[in-house]
Amino acid sequence: MKLKAFLFVGLIGVMASCGGESSAPAAESKSSAEPVKEEVAVEETSAASDPMENVGIGPIDELEFDEEIDEALAASGKEVFEAKCTACHKTNKRYIGPSPQGIFERRNPAWVMNMILNPDEMVAEDPIAKALLAEYASPMANQNLTEDEARAVVEYFRTIE
Repeated sequence: MKLKAFLFVGLIGVMASCGGESSAPAAESKSSAEPVKEEVAVEETSAASDPMENVGIGPIDELEFDEEIDEALAASGKEVFEAKCTACHKTNKRYIGPSPQGIFERRNPAWVMNMILNPDEMVAEDPIAKALLAEYASPMANQNLTEDEARAVVEYFRTIE
């Protein structure tokens, strides 16, 4: 129960910090509502909201897979996933967070890596991560994985059918 209360309070804090304010000075705009509407419209139509083009916010700019799955890397990723991720993610169904099954049909691999490595900034600034927070009502926990661990988890995601 304490954990649920803590998560709820944290969620409220994250949602409160996601409110948009215009960076334009008030004297330059006709009304304070107009610049906010323009920013939202730009954000919704930007390439950043295209799930297959958006690479997210973090250290990974691009991630292309080899044709063959690296079985050793995937096995290592499965171990990391089972140790750090299964409290919130199930491989083949929605849980506290989304299922990684078929994730690369829905998201750019670099975006997935950045969500694993940099969830706090992603939830605060990335439009897709914000939408996921609204849908699941629970922010992605930062497990402090290394890039190598995150890459192994991503390789494991490729094996989930």
